[in-house]
Amino acid sequence: MNLPHKTRPVRFVQELVEHTIRHEYPHDSKTVPGAVIASNGALAVYTGERTGRSANDRYIVTQQYRDEIDWGPINIAYEPDRFSALWDEAVRHADSLEDPLWEQHLRVGADPHHAVGLRVFTKYAWHGLFANTMFIRQPPTPEMEEWTILNLPSFHTDVRKHGTNSDCSGFIDLDHKRILLCGLHYGGEMKKAVFTVMNFILPRKGVLPMHCSANVGEHGDVAVFLGLSGTGKTTLGSDPNRRIIGDDEHGWSEHGLFNFEGGCYAKGIKLTREREPVIYDAIREGAIIENVVLDELRRPLYDCEDITENIRVAYPLSHIENRDFQNRGWHPQSQVLLSYDAYGVLPPVAGLTVEQAVYYYLSGYTAKVGSTEVGSTAQIEASFSSMFGAPFFPCKPKLYADLYERKLREHSTRVYNVSTGYTGGPFGSKEGRRFEIGTSRAVVNSAISGALDSMPQWHMEEMNLQVPEHVPGVLDKHLHPLSMWTNPRKYKDAMRELVDSFHKNWDKKFGGVSTAIRDAGPRRY
Repeated sequence: MNLPHKTRPVRFVQELVEHTIRHEYPHDSKTVPGAVIASNGALAVYTGERTGRSANDRYIVTQQYRDEIDWGPINIAYEPDRFSALWDEAVRHADSLEDPLWEQHLRVGADPHHAVGLRVFTKYAWHGLFANTMFIRQPPTPEMEEWTILNLPSFHTDVRKHGTNSDCSGFIDLDHKRILLCGLHYGGEMKKAVFTVMNFILPRKGVLPMHCSANVGEHGDVAVFLGLSGTGKTTLGSDPNRRIIGDDEHGWSEHGLFNFEGGCYAKGIKLTREREPVIYDAIREGAIIENVVLDELRRPLYDCEDITENIRVAYPLSHIENRDFQNRGWHPQSQVLLSYDAYGVLPPVAGLTVEQAVYYYLSGYTAKVGSTEVGSTAQIEASFSSMFGAPFFPCKPKLYADLYERKLREHSTRVYNVSTGYTGGPFGSKEGRRFEIGTSRAVVNSAISGALDSMPQWHMEEMNLQVPEHVPGVLDKHLHPLSMWTNPRKYKDAMRELVDSFHKNWDKKFGGVSTAIRDAGPRRY
């Protein structure tokens, strides 16, 4: 494989910070402002117009594994021969740059039996710092499978010449174990490209990859929190009373649970020490804050959305005192499936059977909201992403669902559905209120402790859920969503809309899944 010749090894983290401030911004780009040290000691960087992943610009390159990929708008096919020519062009561009690329040898996966080596080349020093923060700071061993990342924000794809959707593109070459990122500044592109690779590799070895946070209690009990962005994975996984294993990406192997990463990448919007002390205190020297507005004293304004709502903070796990130092744990005893229900009709917690767990795992429900009119659900859109992260799972969903079901049954794992969304009314209404973090923590603590197992329950017919009548620290009325609404008719209309959305999504994507799993979902009207 052709690799860049002009490279320099990363010797220590601080040189990456110093180089970023002194040499990379602003002269290197007219669209990306300067980088500075914020008042909390973190490196503040900005990613230009693209403040999130380029979801429509990710390509999968393979001839060998063509039949295994779930091709479509998420996994876009790119011909291997064409990509080989593009890779060589990118390498020539890298060698033509005035400054050599930063080179690091890292790994992903805390379980040595399933770890993968990473050889990372970055043009920007701060991208090197991001990789050093998010991946595990250990070189791979000779027997490990090794992948190469080439990250070149200054190299843009040409729509006509290269046949891409835009001038910013990401490629994952499964046959030659390499990742190419072109024209992309957003740090999360590297992280999620590697996650996609692990989601391809691990199921072939009987290991279930999960888009989740995880923590462990004082007696070794492991809890997992699966959910889409914004549902509370990082917040609920960062529990001051439990040791964190990781905040976003894990594998479930024959040895138990293990973190893929060496750092955390949390959403920072409206971040405060009072609400999220673990995350807030982890953002200091050695951390990165992405697209955060700073005041005149360089204090981060986490409640300011002038740049983007997708404010991101990256920090190494070593910044968290209460963490699991092995970065892994035993088989999960509890799983929490998180959803942001903007309709306001779901209870804060419900227990799930194995069949229901697979149904909701495949559905991957959350909700998107726009500028909603008061009292209306017209601008609320139910959003479904299989495995709670479909853009990062390249194979067919059934592969992951079968493995997920097998793991749950083998280890008798308890599963709960937890809504961190609204109650009393939809998002945007006068009556609707989002569940407080304290409420979500109370239901999670009761769930993972096993306290809900013996609680009396009532059956929510529409969603086909068993809901506890009482949860310590939670108002009983919150467990009966209808009682929180002042207008029962509007509640029923919102419920019907949500249930219909579930069925439309299921019928479109999972017609071949067993009837036992299908019937475990919401009732059909």
